[in-house]
Amino acid sequence: MIITKQISFVKLIFGSSIHIVQLSAFMIPITALYYFNIISVSIPWAPITIIGTAVSFYVGFKNNQSYDRVWEARKIWGGIVNNSRTWGMIVDGYITNQFLEKKENSNEIDQIKKKLIYRHIAWLYAHRSQLLVPTNWERMSQGGKTTAKAKDIQKKFGVGLLDGEEIRTKLRFFLVEKEHDRLVAYANTATQIINQQSRDLTELRARGFIDDFRHMGMENILAEFYTLQGKNERIKKFPFPRQYSSMSKFFVNIFIVLLPFSVIPQIINSSDWGIWISTPFAILIGWIYLMMEKVGDYSENPFEGMANDIPMMSLSRTIEIDLREMLGEKNLPSKIQPKNGILM
Repeated sequence: MIITKQISFVKLIFGSSIHIVQLSAFMIPITALYYFNIISVSIPWAPITIIGTAVSFYVGFKNNQSYDRVWEARKIWGGIVNNSRTWGMIVDGYITNQFLEKKENSNEIDQIKKKLIYRHIAWLYAHRSQLLVPTNWERMSQGGKTTAKAKDIQKKFGVGLLDGEEIRTKLRFFLVEKEHDRLVAYANTATQIINQQSRDLTELRARGFIDDFRHMGMENILAEFYTLQGKNERIKKFPFPRQYSSMSKFFVNIFIVLLPFSVIPQIINSSDWGIWISTPFAILIGWIYLMMEKVGDYSENPFEGMANDIPMMSLSRTIEIDLREMLGEKNLPSKIQPKNGILM
């Protein structure tokens, strides 16, 4: 997640330099062809304007829908934060000696609380890791230069900024060894962690640590975690419709291809110095449309490990700190800090 008030224009130009080079390589030869009178065809402004307006509306629709996916993902993670705190509060308040005929010592109760809360922290990090696994339509799965570029972006402006923080998310820190080896072997570890929580609640009810009312309340929270997990998985595993994504690229490229045959000859013929400004104007217009398309393209997948992602690590670490403080722990990990204006 980019947290700076605005994106630096210098960084924007640097980040899109490859596109500027490509546009220049396309526009400059066309300008030369007109300058040396090798071609004279000129497309009137009217059709170019109509096409440009249609393309801008289409790209605007795509960007709006891409933002909706990001905002929905953020709301889901907000629900995870709130329900996680509720889980910690209820575990701390519900697991007591109140319903036991033979009272357990406080150390036994503290260990039960710690096991339930630590297992939930493991769920957070397992769920995050599963959401970061590349899907077929994400850049990391495309191969060639696309994957190489995606890896470079992740390293400089994505999950690579976390450095050694990933080591703290290892599930071995939060699950007992035998339980860890069994849970990580499942296809969906996060799902099985919640199921294990439910099994433990059933055991606690049988032992008398909680009554039926508390048991049902805690099970309802676990069910809500399943709901939130499923919503995130829906966004991750159901792509932004490929027809909208692909057609947007096609329309922008068609517009850019037609653009110089209208802009360049008209500017060249407008004045003696038109030859010097025709190419920059054509490149600028093409760049604006290309960047509009790229904004939606890089926003449609909020779990891709890049700068536009939901800051899942930061949110998970915040929850971890809150829950471990409920256990009375003092040796807590530090919060995730933004780097280069990006919070992951």
